[in-house]
Amino acid sequence: MRRREFITLVGATMAWPFATRAQQPAMPVIGFLSSFSETQSARPIAEFRRGLKDNGLTEGQSVTIEFRFADGRYDRLPALAAELVHHPVDLIFAAAPPAALAAKAATTSIPIVFVVGFDPVTAGLVASLSRPGSNITGMTLFSNPLAQKRLEVLLELAPKAPVIAMLVNPISPDTAPEVRAVEEMAQQRGLQLQIVNASSMSEIDTAVAALAEKRPQALLVASDPFYLTRPDEIVASVARLALPAIYPFREFAAAGGLLSYGANRPVSYRQAGAYASRILKGTKIVDLPVMQPTTFELVINLKTAKMLGLTVPPSLLARADEVID
Repeated sequence: MRRREFITLVGATMAWPFATRAQQPAMPVIGFLSSFSETQSARPIAEFRRGLKDNGLTEGQSVTIEFRFADGRYDRLPALAAELVHHPVDLIFAAAPPAALAAKAATTSIPIVFVVGFDPVTAGLVASLSRPGSNITGMTLFSNPLAQKRLEVLLELAPKAPVIAMLVNPISPDTAPEVRAVEEMAQQRGLQLQIVNASSMSEIDTAVAALAEKRPQALLVASDPFYLTRPDEIVASVARLALPAIYPFREFAAAGGLLSYGANRPVSYRQAGAYASRILKGTKIVDLPVMQPTTFELVINLKTAKMLGLTVPPSLLARADEVID
């Protein structure tokens, strides 16, 4: 073999692995768009990753995730969604209604998987639960219909409360349907409902001061993503009222809130990870209906009940999924 032929053969042999690697497809990229803070997203992210891994995708090995957190500032979400679209990403996961609506407005072609609290059909997010649309599907926690159940649970603990207050975020897409549900039940029960608005921590302090003057006998805290970014601060503010209060998710009861009742969020995030994996592997979104929760959690903080001088009925304790002493 002549020297020139040998060099050509060696060069071709060395170049072959690099050419092969260059032809390998790049790892798909998921854009994780959250209405919450990074800290409050720790467990949802872990469950989302678990859903991916259980269905064959591992971050860093077979998929990449780009994270964007709004920290409860919904005005940031359109820009964050646009960033992900232009990155570009192969799929967007949207955590909570404001993020889902921002993602839908940002793209009609990139697949979107969401976890939301409201009815996604009524909100115009999907066409139907069974056939959601061409590029969007996900999980609904149905937090708004659960608002009536929260009021029912609250009245078991405070049966003689004629005046109920409700803390809501007026800029949240969750608010209007949730308030309507509570108003309907309050009217049926002959209760007076006081609506108090707050979309920032300073406004929550102002709302608590207003409630101290109005003197309601019990309080519902709405299922807003911003509130979930500040459970410790909100529970501490509400504690100054020294009245029974019920919250939408376990995080509030763990922070010292009296009661919480809502869907199991970690399960929904795990299911969302499974949906994302299936879509990236080729499943069509039209074949993935919006999933509804099957697990709901009632958490009672007995320590807080004792501080408030309340006796929790045995029937309520028996139904609790978790009791915090």
